[in-house]
Amino acid sequence: MNTASSEIDRDGAVTVVISRRVVKGQESEFERLSSEMTERASHFPGHLGTNMFRPASSQDPEYRIIFRFASREDLEAWDRSPARAEMLEQIEPLLVTPTQREVLEGITTWFTLPGQNPVQPPPKYKMTIVSWLALYPTVTLIFFLFGDLLADIPLLLRTMIVTAVVMVAMSYLLMPRFTRWFAFWLFPKRERGVR
Repeated sequence: MNTASSEIDRDGAVTVVISRRVVKGQESEFERLSSEMTERASHFPGHLGTNMFRPASSQDPEYRIIFRFASREDLEAWDRSPARAEMLEQIEPLLVTPTQREVLEGITTWFTLPGQNPVQPPPKYKMTIVSWLALYPTVTLIFFLFGDLLADIPLLLRTMIVTAVVMVAMSYLLMPRFTRWFAFWLFPKRERGVR
């Protein structure tokens, strides 16, 4: 299921990672209910999209569901809703263990490996180093190529332009690549949950 309703990454966006281990034989009912829950969530203000990752192997019945809201307030409105409570009442009996849930904010969401079940974020010092390795050459290149043009623009406008370009580049171009390139260090094999 991939129902990303928006690729816009707004300030303050919140990512929620849900882990659910489903009772054997209940997978199709679980997926049906999860799709219905996603449909309901999509009608709530601030919903930015949902992705479901099916179990990596038949030995591990864990599903990962990632969804995003534009703000913590939007997420809390969904969390308190009767629509969500009703769906949880139907989903929880299908699980081996209770739902596990983690809320992520900020640059932590840059550090995910596409095509795999989501993993725990790496330590902050590793995220900081890899972010800097992407950020430093990007900012340097911008000032090298456009420094003379930027020098004539007032400081506040200049920094607004540079930071906007850098944030778009970091979010959509650089960090997905840098996360893959440095996966061996960010997510050592024993931590990747390779199953």
